[in-house]
Amino acid sequence: MEAKEPFIDIEKVIKDKNPKLQRWLPGFVLAYIKRIAHEKDINQVMRNNGHLQGIDFVNALIKEFGVEVELKGAENIPMDRPVIFASNHPLGGLDGIAFMYALGKYRTDIRFLVNDILTNIKNFEPMFVPVNKHGANSREVTQLIEQTYSGEHAVLVFPAGLVSRKQAHGIMDLEWKKSFISKSKKYKKDIVPVYIEGRNSNFFYNFAQIREKLGIKANLEMFYLADEMFSQKGKKVTVHIGKPISYQYFDRTKNEKQWAEEVKQMVYQLV
Repeated sequence: MEAKEPFIDIEKVIKDKNPKLQRWLPGFVLAYIKRIAHEKDINQVMRNNGHLQGIDFVNALIKEFGVEVELKGAENIPMDRPVIFASNHPLGGLDGIAFMYALGKYRTDIRFLVNDILTNIKNFEPMFVPVNKHGANSREVTQLIEQTYSGEHAVLVFPAGLVSRKQAHGIMDLEWKKSFISKSKKYKKDIVPVYIEGRNSNFFYNFAQIREKLGIKANLEMFYLADEMFSQKGKKVTVHIGKPISYQYFDRTKNEKQWAEEVKQMVYQLV
């Protein structure tokens, strides 16, 4: 039987993107990259579950990781209309999977705005909607985002766009982008605040702080997110759903950036 091509091949990716780097890269560095990216683990997960699609794939991942997902506030989930679920982003992988898993038991029309890199995982189709976190979205992607917000979906968003960081008042999201407020008003969609419990390792947060102190703008800590995700195996993720906020609440007494900050504070007050 012909061996199935691996889902991820770090060496091939580097070779395709930068052949000179691949030839220069010491073997021990390549081995380290493969280890923190969990190349073997990810390929095994995909061998086990790569035949599944959509919410079935999500459910299988939760089982694969042995994660317990607890949902609190299920009574606050609107069942009869399209809404926007806005959540904090504590983990950078498993939080999104737990988010879909919890809501998927109540809504079958989930659409999740995610980093466009993640749309390479075709098993999440049609739930994932790509967003370019590091540049402008193409016209096609912009149209898809508008269609998603204007449609009859349960739209899931992480308004921070980045994983939570260690700050003066603890582990919290960075600034929430205002676009979810804009879309709420434009398409008359209520917003449901969501708080997901969880945290990454101290190494992750300390690495991010050192990187910032050194003046390095590149989000280098993102390369450790796969490692952080696999460290969550066997743990519990609790998802808190708050009461829906009417789109009419976001009036002219504040600008959209201020409203985004207020919803963020509401999220952190759910626990």
